[in-house]
Amino acid sequence: MSGLFRRYLVVLVRFFPFALAFLRDRRRFILFGSRRQVPDEAHRQRAEQIRDTMLELGPAFIKVGQVLSTRPDIVPPVYADVFGTLQDEVPEGAGGDPKHVIAQELGDELDQSTLEPVAGGSLAYVYTATYRGERIALKMRRPELKPMITRDLRVVRGLVPLIRPFATERQQYSIENAADDFEDIILDELDFDREATVMADIRENFDGDERVVIPAVYEDLCSERVLAMEYLTGQKVTDGNAFDGIDMTPHEMATRIINVYLQMGLVDGVFHADPHPGNLAVTDDGRLLLFDFGMNERLPPTVQEDIVALYRALVRRDVDDLVDALVALDVLEPHVNRAEVGRVLALVIENLEGRSEVTWRMIITELTTNLRAFPFRIPPDVMLLIRVGTVGEGVCRQLDPEFDFLAAVRSFLVEQGLIENELNALIEETRADIRRSLPALARVPSRVDRTLSRLERGELVVRTDPVEGRGTGAQKLGYAVVAGALIVAAAILTFHERPYEIPVGAAAAGFLLFYLVDIRS
Repeated sequence: MSGLFRRYLVVLVRFFPFALAFLRDRRRFILFGSRRQVPDEAHRQRAEQIRDTMLELGPAFIKVGQVLSTRPDIVPPVYADVFGTLQDEVPEGAGGDPKHVIAQELGDELDQSTLEPVAGGSLAYVYTATYRGERIALKMRRPELKPMITRDLRVVRGLVPLIRPFATERQQYSIENAADDFEDIILDELDFDREATVMADIRENFDGDERVVIPAVYEDLCSERVLAMEYLTGQKVTDGNAFDGIDMTPHEMATRIINVYLQMGLVDGVFHADPHPGNLAVTDDGRLLLFDFGMNERLPPTVQEDIVALYRALVRRDVDDLVDALVALDVLEPHVNRAEVGRVLALVIENLEGRSEVTWRMIITELTTNLRAFPFRIPPDVMLLIRVGTVGEGVCRQLDPEFDFLAAVRSFLVEQGLIENELNALIEETRADIRRSLPALARVPSRVDRTLSRLERGELVVRTDPVEGRGTGAQKLGYAVVAGALIVAAAILTFHERPYEIPVGAAAAGFLLFYLVDIRS
């Protein structure tokens, strides 16, 4: 317990200057004074200092920073951008000799004299070794890492009650769930058995697909702490010479990356959630090679459908459907004020339409910025999808600065039949309007009959005020009324087995033409 308490104090001391700075942003003299206007550059410098502190505090805080980089419901965009740089490799320095893990987990299965280091990250080392005459890759968890992670997660949980009183109401809603999200994501990433299963599933989903290659898994050598896989190499996808000597352009590779990740997420339902440049490579034959499946997610079909519905609503600029999709994804609570949210989302769409270029990051920033007035959170599965989109878009822009990420997404969804093209969407919308109107249309004949009966009995009197002019207003109005009545009649007659709607529709068109000609004369 003393070790936990000591760690808690160390973390408090390291983050206290930042807490003090945030309090002074709200009140210049902490307890009183006006709000400080802090320029973006000062916020960026502060974010970089927090990032460096997370690096020094070790793996758990590095992962917390990575998660926060995709939590716009908790941290402002400038902090999310800076924390995003924690996705890169970090220096080795914690956890002792990884060869002890190999000895404990594999024993005599492997000749340890053949081990050679390849890379090191916040949670694991990667080595190569010779196994049955073949070179394989071994990803091994840092020794004694899990107790350190468990301790630091308890520290993070202990910090939440201290942070909550100083957070806005919107942030409090997210912070209450954040510790659980951190723990789930980090502990899942520590379980290499789970990662091996995900790798095998994704490899099977792309079996026979010449676009992408996933390393095979040596299941007999895998455990919770060791992942053994096929050793494959390639050029880092953003290296300047990655496309030398192969029949593949950076633009084509960017499109392939988008299509592969959309295939994983929205078609197969299990996806690699860490597409930063260090995890993407180009093989000698021009295929996309994926590394490091520790950060991953499985999406049930209902969530896949909700994601597609969200994109469809954005494409159609349908505010009601957009609210429905956000509620279905648990981003917004079901009892949220839909009218107020609708007005905010309409403003988001209007702001995006007014820009010459729209990116995925821009959409997420606009949505989260404008939803700050409402309690919303980013569930873990949605958070990882946001991460894939923002990180993936960044990679594609590095490959091709002019790459249109959203156009590539739309093209994939149309090709897969997940959303309709513009014409089909218009037809489907019209059909939906007609279906909604059928009950009202069905009641029209009885209402007309009742109205005519009242006129015959003299029970209905229509009074109008005289209108100045040439006296043709009534005639013009008559054309319009008759045309409207005939259109309604034609709509009803479409359900009759004989094509009576054709002559009625033609008559409606004639009266409508008379009306248009008359009002111009």
